[in-house]
Amino acid sequence: MVHDLVLPMAAEALIPHRLPMRLIDRLLSFSDGGGTVEAAVGADHLFLDDAGFLEDVALVEILAQAYAAVKGYAELQQGGAVGQGFLVGIRRAQLLGKARVGDRLEVAIRTLAAIEGFAIAEGEVRRGGEVLATANLKLWVPPAGPIGEEKE
Repeated sequence: MVHDLVLPMAAEALIPHRLPMRLIDRLLSFSDGGGTVEAAVGADHLFLDDAGFLEDVALVEILAQAYAAVKGYAELQQGGAVGQGFLVGIRRAQLLGKARVGDRLEVAIRTLAAIEGFAIAEGEVRRGGEVLATANLKLWVPPAGPIGEEKE
């Protein structure tokens, strides 16, 4: 088991997404099956509209990437490699507010269930004390090693 994974940790080391599609910045905390992630909304954000607000779809993608960061951290802790996964469903999504340029978002995510490569997670995106979005996500994490390497 790897013991030198100090938090906070850059998301780049935990998820397969690369800029400009990487929408989260770092994993702040981790507990079995869950954690907290930080995401900054910069002026060059891929999902900004003309008025400087984040498009709603970005909040759901931020939740999915938060799950990926938690999963990636768990894999590294166990001596494995960061794998890939896919968002395959969204339930009970509530978009309650808008994020804008300059916002620092905090994302809480936790696994509700996992079986045979599928996981159900619930999360919320906050700006300070304000909840901007909540959703339950269904994710598929294929049984593979590092990206591009299939397990036999």
